Amino acid sequence: MDMEPLSPPGFPAPRGPYTPAVRVGDLVFTSGLLPTLLGDEDKRVADDVREQALVVLRNLKALLEEAGSSLDRVVKVTVFLSYLGDLPAFNEVYEEFFKPPRPARSAVQAVIPAGYLVELEAVAIAER
Repeated sequence: MDMEPLSPPGFPAPRGPYTPAVRVGDLVFTSGLLPTLLGDEDKRVADDVREQALVVLRNLKALLEEAGSSLDRVVKVTVFLSYLGDLPAFNEVYEEFFKPPRPARSAVQAVIPAGYLVELEAVAIAER
């Protein structure tokens, strides 16, 4: 199968050797998304896990829609938190975006680039 790189307009240019998302057949795989404001990647979001979760999930929604998918077609999410104790606060926002049945999910504590509190990646089914 061919891999189609996806780099939607308005998304920050990668600062490394990767692409924001790839489509392989009927699947879309996203890179780790940071809570940057689309169109203004240098503007920082408040150092609040809820606010960063809101921004990163909005970014995921926009990226998936550009890739021919949507949040309700996400099958797997990996959440990276700089402090795993922020998971309950993150979940409050996450539940607004993902309704039952929710995708499979992992949450891990990690060192996130640029001092952000949240990073997220997902796998979704593309609409044909």
